[in-house]
Parts: sequence; C-alpha cells; structure tokens
Amino acid sequence: MESLDDIIKEAMKKAKNQIKNVNILIAGKTGVGKSTLVNAVFDGNLATTGSGKPITQTIREYRKENSPIVLTDTKGLEIQDYKNIITDLENYISTKNNDSNPDNHIHIAWVCIDEGSRRIEDAEIDLTKFLSNKIPVITVITKALNDDGFRQKAKELLPYARNVVSVNSLAFNIGEIKIPQIGLKTLVELSMEVLPEAQRNAFAAAQKIDIEQKISRSHKIVAGAATLAAGTAAVPIPFSDALTIVPIQVGMLSSISYTFGLNTDKALLSTLVSATITGAGASFAGRTIVANIAKFIPGLGSVAGSVISASTAGLLTTLFGEAYIRTLKFLINNSNDKDSISMTDIASEFKKQLRII
Repeated sequence: MESLDDIIKEAMKKAKNQIKNVNILIAGKTGVGKSTLVNAVFDGNLATTGSGKPITQTIREYRKENSPIVLTDTKGLEIQDYKNIITDLENYISTKNNDSNPDNHIHIAWVCIDEGSRRIEDAEIDLTKFLSNKIPVITVITKALNDDGFRQKAKELLPYARNVVSVNSLAFNIGEIKIPQIGLKTLVELSMEVLPEAQRNAFAAAQKIDIEQKISRSHKIVAGAATLAAGTAAVPIPFSDALTIVPIQVGMLSSISYTFGLNTDKALLSTLVSATITGAGASFAGRTIVANIAKFIPGLGSVAGSVISASTAGLLTTLFGEAYIRTLKFLINNSNDKDSISMTDIASEFKKQLRII
C-alpha cells in the first residue's frame, strides 16, 4: 500500500504537469511599454531587459523558472526592420504552430500601440492582419491617459483583432494628481476568453491582476475532483474508497495551490491532509463506515452502499476544495505579498474554514 508521503509526491507531480505553458507573442514599436505591460500583468519580472533567449535577430523568448508563461518579444516594430520582422515571424510561428504538441503553439498575441502617438501606422495594421490569420490577437493601447476617441479609431483600423483594450500599466503621480493603473484586469479577462482551455489554469496562475480568475478556475478543479471522487467511491468494492479518494483530494489541493500561484510543498499538503482526516473528516466517519459496511450486503446492499459512499465522497471533496479556495482568497486579500504567506498561516486558516475545533 502506498504511504501518504508517496501519495502526496505523486499528486504534486501530476498537478504540476497539468499546468501547461502559455505562449504569448507581444509586438510593438520601441518604447511602447511592452516590458512594463508584461511585468505589470505577471509575477516575477518576466520581461527583464536582456534576459531573453535570442531566436532570430528580431525575436527573443523570455521564460523564468517556475513560471508557465513563455513570452515571445519582437524587436521594435520600426519601418526599417518591418519586412525582416514579418519574415522571421512567419517562419517562427509556422514552426511553433505545426508542432504536434499544442502546448508548444503560440496561443495569443498582444499588439501594443502607444496612445500618445495618436496614430496607427500601416506596419501595425499589416502586422495585426498577418497575425490574426494565425493566432488570436488583442490590440493593447498602452500608456492610456486620455483616450479622446483613439480606442474607437483603433477598432475601426484594426478589425482583425479580437478586441482592443486601453491600458496604463504603471501608476504614478503628476503633482498631486494620482494616475492609476487601468485596463489590466480587462486585458486579463479578454485573454482568458481566447486562450485554449488547456492553457487557462496556467494563465490564471501566472497573472497577478485578477484573483477572481484564480478562484473561477479553482472552482472548476473542485468540481472535476468531486465528480471523480464520487465515481471512484461508487465502485462496489468494500473499503476501496480511501485508497483512491485521498490521492484525488491531494491532487485537487495541489492544483488549486498552483492555480493561485503558490509554490506548493509536501509539508504543506501533509499538514492539510492531516487536518482534514483528523478534523472535518471525522464528522463524516459514521456515514462512510455505514456506506462501506453496506457494500458487503449482496444485491441492493451493494448498490445502496455505493450510492451513499459516492455522495459522501463527492461532498467531502467539495467541502475540502471550497474551504481551501476560501483560505487562499482570505490570506492573499489580507497580505501585501503572497510569497510571505507561511505554511502555518495556510494550515491554520484552512482549519478555520473547515470549522475544525
């Protein structure tokens, strides 16, 4: 029989493998604010100047350890380089998108245009049209301080883009006037809508703008785990449930952790599992035992036992999962830095959310 330690290791590995890469192409003229935009949306200063891997003279890939985001940045979209950029992009995207593994495809493009320029160049129009034939494109109007109809103009000149969003990535002051960040949450929402389903959990995990996206994706993880647990428990084999339900629940907790952008460790999951087994799990022990005993009864007993056990397994899994989501939401909303949230903080709040005394 597998030990709890082995179960947790395997569940963590499986959950991490389910977080796919999200490949984002970002293009725009020099000085448009691409790096500022990327670092405003994602954890970890992804677009650190000079840290990317050169692919061609005009294309560079950025990725950081423990981040699912792979950023493809183009050299500034200047007139003198435009033809070279298009040629390089044509070859690069074809190579990526013809890969047999869809996780290696380019999943979305952000074409950035500086609001302050008050004009949209032919090169920007041509690039948007070119990219839209291959991948979903969102036009991002950067340094957006005074729209004055510019977004509408962009929508008219760039009809190939899936949407146009105005963004100011950096909050700052002009005298006593505070200029806030704007549009980043909208950009995250629009990007989630056009990304493939397999990439959405990873994007939700990597972005730091909208906690509701993390919560929404986590609810889906809980629903899937509850269905799987109920189906497993419905198998009419006496006392087989725990052997298969615990890994499902541990995997669920691990997947939720990754979706919230937390570095899950084995010690945390061991603590959480222990808390649920010794605490909230005890209140359901009676029904679980009855359900397993009923499986020994031939005929109707087996069916009845399976139904009860399936219901209990699904309920417990949902209870644990939703309590964990509430735990992480509470701690992140009440912390200036999610990386400062300790294992003790999580375990303590999880017990409170489960109402364990």
